[in-house]
This record gives sequence, structure tokens and C-alpha cells, in this order.
Amino acid sequence: MTEIFSNEWMVKFKDAWNGDPELAGELAKIGFNSTIGYGFDGDEQPKGVLKVENGHAVDSGAYNGEALNWDLRASADNWKKWMQKPPGMMGLGMAYTSRKLKFNKGDYSAMIKDPRMAGPFIKSFAAMGKVK
Repeated sequence: MTEIFSNEWMVKFKDAWNGDPELAGELAKIGFNSTIGYGFDGDEQPKGVLKVENGHAVDSGAYNGEALNWDLRASADNWKKWMQKPPGMMGLGMAYTSRKLKFNKGDYSAMIKDPRMAGPFIKSFAAMGKVK
């Protein structure tokens, strides 16, 4: 298995993201643009980055100092758990309030209150689970 959030893993994640109409397609409807960092709790910087334009991932790879709109962190064990069984809304809320999922950058509260963003965010964990 490819190391999670490595350059190779992020390229495969980009493809899985774009292949899911409930993720990329729904975010395209709202013109979602963002640069998202993914990494591990306690690390100084994220490990991987995904650039999204109009809902579709247009670039991905190892983090290289890009300015981020979102910076998501969790332990390796939690990331793997969520990839195997993506959290629902309740699970996501529990992960956030228990600090198992941290938003080092980005507004979790605003995102989760907007169903146009919350649903696709949950779908992103399923897309991660498709990366082998």
C-alpha cells in the first residue's frame, strides 16, 4: 500500500475525488475552490495537498509550502479508520469535538452548517478509502 498522503497517494486521491460525482460534481455546483492540506496531528506542516477548482481536483502531491485554505490533521490510525469506514455527520462531529480531527486552518463550523459542503466533505473520506 502506498504511504498515506505521499505524492503518489495524493495523485490517486485526486483521481478518486474527481471520479465521485457526489463529491466533485456537488462541489462544482457551488463553484468550490480551495487548497486543502492533509497531514498528521503534531506535525509542523501537512504531508499532502489537493488543489480544487470548481469542485474538481486539478493538482495534488506532497505539500510544498502552498498557501492553504484548509489544513486537516488527525493521527494515522484515525485517518485509516475513517478511510475504511467513512464517518457520517454524527461521527464527524464527534471526531471534531473530541479533537481526533483538527482543522489547523479552515472553518469547520461554517462548513458543517452548509449541507452543500458538509455532504461532499464526508464523501471525501470514502474517496480516500478508494486509494490503494
